[in-house]
Amino acid sequence: MERNPHEAEIARQTLERYSGCEASQFHSNLIITNFPKYVEYFAQSRKVPIHEGSMFKVAHCPKEEVSILDFKIGSPAAALVVDICSFLPIRASILLGMCGGLRRRYQVGDYLVPVASIRGEGTSDFYFPIEVPALANFLMQKAVTEVLEKERANYHIGITYTTNMRFWEFNEEFKNRLKVTKAQGIEMECATLFAASYKRKFTLGALLLISDLPLNQDGIKTKEGAQLIFEKYTADHVEKGIRILQSAREMQAKKIKGAYHRNLNGQALDSSTP
Repeated sequence: MERNPHEAEIARQTLERYSGCEASQFHSNLIITNFPKYVEYFAQSRKVPIHEGSMFKVAHCPKEEVSILDFKIGSPAAALVVDICSFLPIRASILLGMCGGLRRRYQVGDYLVPVASIRGEGTSDFYFPIEVPALANFLMQKAVTEVLEKERANYHIGITYTTNMRFWEFNEEFKNRLKVTKAQGIEMECATLFAASYKRKFTLGALLLISDLPLNQDGIKTKEGAQLIFEKYTADHVEKGIRILQSAREMQAKKIKGAYHRNLNGQALDSSTP
C-alpha cells in the first residue's frame, strides 16, 4: 500500500494543529475517546499535562507509553482521527466510548464488546462498498475480553448499530428499523472507526460502556444521569483501557495473530511499506 509523502506531511500538520502538540509526542499505545473527562482523569492520575488544539484534547504518559486523545463526537471525527493517526508508529489502539444498550437485561455500567458494527452512519461508505462489514480488530478484542474475564467484569459481546442521528429516540420509524437489525447497542462511531482502521491497517479495538437503555421507558440518558456515569465509571473504564493495551502488546510480542504487520514493528506506513 503506497502513500503519498505529501499526504503524510499534511496528516502530521493536521494532527499537530488539532491536538496542540507535536506528533512526536504520541506513544505507540493510543486510547481514543469521546470524553474530555477521560483525558482529564488520565492526566491527573499520571500527573502529566493536557494539550489542546483546535479540535482534540490529548495527554501523554511516557512511563506507560500511552497517549489518550479525545476526538469529540460523530463519525466524521472518527474517520479523521484514524486517517491522521495511521501515519504514526502506533502499535495498538483502543476506543473507550459509550453506547445505548438495546437489551432489557442490560444494566447501566455493564460493558459491551463490539465485534462488528452496522454501517448506518454513511461515512464508512467512503472507505468500502456497503457490502463490506465493519469489524473490530481481532487481536484487540481478544485483549479486551481477556482483561474483562480476568477482572470478572459484567460485559456482553455483540454488534452495535452506528448512526449519525443523535436525537433518534423519538423517531418511531428509525426505532422500528433498529429493532429489526437485532443490534445489541447503538452509538455513533464504531462502524466508521472499524472501516477506516481496516482500510488504513491500523490495529484498533473498542470497549464500550453502556450508559443508558434508550428503548426502555425512562431509560434515555439525562444531564444528571450522564454526570453520575462519569463520576462512577471514568476511572475504571480508563484503567481497563490501559491494561487492554498492555495485554495487546504482550500478544503482539508473542506473535499472536490478529494485528496488522505494520503494527508489529511499530513502523508507520510510508511509500516503501507493502
